Amino acid sequence: MSVPKVTVVGAGFVGAGVAERILEKELAHVVLIDIIEGMPQGKALDMMESSPIEGFKTTIVGTNDYKATKDSDVVVITAGLARKPGMSRDDLQTKNAEIVGGIVTEVARHSPNSVLILVTNPLDVMTYLAWKKSGFDHKRVFGMAGVLDSARYAYFLSLELGVPTRQIDAMVLGGHGDSMVPAPEHTKVNGKSITELLSKEKIESINQRTRDGGIEIVNLLKSGSAYYAPSSSAVAMVQAVLQDTGRVFPSCVYLTGQYGIRDTYCGVPAKLGRLGVKEVVELGLTREAQSALKQSAEHVREQCAKLNL
Repeated sequence: MSVPKVTVVGAGFVGAGVAERILEKELAHVVLIDIIEGMPQGKALDMMESSPIEGFKTTIVGTNDYKATKDSDVVVITAGLARKPGMSRDDLQTKNAEIVGGIVTEVARHSPNSVLILVTNPLDVMTYLAWKKSGFDHKRVFGMAGVLDSARYAYFLSLELGVPTRQIDAMVLGGHGDSMVPAPEHTKVNGKSITELLSKEKIESINQRTRDGGIEIVNLLKSGSAYYAPSSSAVAMVQAVLQDTGRVFPSCVYLTGQYGIRDTYCGVPAKLGRLGVKEVVELGLTREAQSALKQSAEHVREQCAKLNL
């Protein structure tokens, strides 16, 4: 059985983290590509020199040439500007739209049958842009946001409740940013909803910390943004695709009427497999959560309209 091939676009902290985790989990051979000469080559060499210690058999090559990415099964796009203190995700949109648009054109040319996983912010808008630019079926283009937001939610809840994160099944919907929609009624600890365990005020406090999860790290680092949890989140999605698991992740996917939302990308639970999105899972939401989700989707739609695609 042939080993799959995954291209990671962007050799910064997130991209290198994605590449390293894929290698060490032996999910695929990896191509790490970046516009900076020597950077992906150096990081790839460094990772391969860890193989005698870590024991992985998969390989990685670093390159500045998209020819090396030919016939990738999955392409993870992490390239783009990172947020700085005081900068919103929306501030990134114009510049990162140029970067991602150019990347997707190359990817579609060299790997026309690949599945695209977007990580670049503003995530929801960049995922929509990638779908439009690639010409791919929308099921093969989705974004990593809800996995990360839900992981942060689970961690913050574990701190409050004093339970291991593995006992928490967290769910965050909507856009990746201020309009994200934590879903307490579908977030459970050992099968019990957190609405039974915490006060409404405490839940809202944790919801807000989750919304601010990215900027909290940006403000602490002073330079740069999160990369450990984002890379871990992206690789979980890569694994679901390559192994065709059908595992459900909160994902930024194109909606065609689910949750009363059409013709835009939004974060909802979805089963992921070899051809991308197998199925969108529709949860029963409270009226308040449903309204917030629609508002989140509308914000994404408004931002996408600015791209003039």
